[in-house]
Amino acid sequence: MYAIIKTGGKQYRVQEGDILFVEKLDAAEGDVVTIEDILAISNEGKLTIGEPLLEGAKVEAKVLEQGKAKKIIVFKYKPKKNYRKKQGHRQPYTKLLIEKINA
Repeated sequence: MYAIIKTGGKQYRVQEGDILFVEKLDAAEGDVVTIEDILAISNEGKLTIGEPLLEGAKVEAKVLEQGKAKKIIVFKYKPKKNYRKKQGHRQPYTKLLIEKINA
């Protein structure tokens, strides 16, 4: 059994027991988060697709960690004009453990 969920502007295919890195959610570590934006669910080979979302379907996930990804460097410059701009960015994320899919 798997589900296709939407969170943080992205879509993910999840099964029970999966560990997932998503855009930062407003929840503390150890909390159980309910995701209600379910696009599709496959149960025993039968695929159910929402239009656009499935009514009454939920995915429960436990927050394992709140963190930041590795730093990326954004460097802009214009040749011969003495313009240089160096900037770093670390994207925050939430690490989830998919516990239950309710169809």
